[in-house]
Amino acid sequence: METRTGAAGHSGAEIRSDLCVAVEARDHGGIEVVLQSRVEPYYGASIRRQAEEVLEALSVRHALVRIKDEGALPFVIAARIEAAARRAGLGEGTRVLPPRVALPDPSARDRLRRSRLYLPGSEPKYFVNAALHGPDGIILDLEDSVHPDEKDAARLLVRNALRAVDFLRCERMVRINQLPLGLQDLDEIVPESPDLILIPKVENPNQIVEVNTRIAEIKSDYGISRPIWLMPILESALGIENAFAIATASDQIAALTIGLEDYTADLGVAKTATGAESLYARLRTVNAAHATGVQSIDSAFGDVGDMEGLRAWAVNSRALGFEGMGCVHPSQIAVIHEAFAPSPAEIEKARRIVSAYKEAQEKGLGVVSLGSKMIDPPVVQRALKLMARAQAMGLGEQTATMSARKEC
Repeated sequence: METRTGAAGHSGAEIRSDLCVAVEARDHGGIEVVLQSRVEPYYGASIRRQAEEVLEALSVRHALVRIKDEGALPFVIAARIEAAARRAGLGEGTRVLPPRVALPDPSARDRLRRSRLYLPGSEPKYFVNAALHGPDGIILDLEDSVHPDEKDAARLLVRNALRAVDFLRCERMVRINQLPLGLQDLDEIVPESPDLILIPKVENPNQIVEVNTRIAEIKSDYGISRPIWLMPILESALGIENAFAIATASDQIAALTIGLEDYTADLGVAKTATGAESLYARLRTVNAAHATGVQSIDSAFGDVGDMEGLRAWAVNSRALGFEGMGCVHPSQIAVIHEAFAPSPAEIEKARRIVSAYKEAQEKGLGVVSLGSKMIDPPVVQRALKLMARAQAMGLGEQTATMSARKEC
């Protein structure tokens, strides 16, 4: 008789917050758990009990389970055991879910998205403390950062993280795999109500329709009413040319973004620090986003050691019309937030423009001036947008206080 075995997870000297699990199906003998853990004196009994409970929930009655633990939390333990059991051909059609933390308030379509921090979906060591770095969004990534052989296990790990980890005020994002594999990701992820789904390598509107339809079906099955927003990632020449059609493919799209590593690879050119080779694509992304009333979000800056390069890129990105960008390391967050924030001088100028326009309107004047410059409605609208963005960043009140002191 062929022995059915499956393994999942990682262990070793460089591994933390994870575990390696091997499940061997048996015909008799019940559940036998062999555990090796640095915290066995404190948590050994709990880990064994959880292993038995997970397998029981998967309808596995007889199995040998070998666990090498490197300090994994319960939601990780459950995901790894479930993945190993599934790889052994056990527990098909069942799901083992950890207790759910309270869901945050639904994410607003136009919420602040200056920074989104990518976390590899197969590396649980990054999950728990990621929100402490203060990004606007956390991306649990199932695509490029996950080895092809680990897609199934990462999917379960991300699902459990959405249930068990409190990401504080961060928007809870998931980047699914390229279709059609991404549809399998949705089956596990959508029931846990992520705030936003990033769709990679989008080249035509039909991909958005396919994802949107599947999400709607799953939400209906689970009785989910809160919104799950979409952010298509344009990563090819064809995707850039279809930017407007993609951005209008669903009213659930909240933002449009670009992936420059794949885009420049598609062009067959090197990705440079100045971005001259991708300027057309970035501008087209910005224009399509603003034309359709969604946010425009820039690509990530890959060199985590070049903070000045990052600062220059982010400042230029804001000047082009982007409202945020990706992060591949927590150290990039503060620099990005500073670069995308209006300066005190910009906020003060906007405040004066709005004040002068309001005063002129109250007096019935058709012509508004501020100093030697005439102010027309588009200038006022730009000022209002800047002030609203500053307020969202918590900067408006500070500027108002500074202005009051000047006037005194």
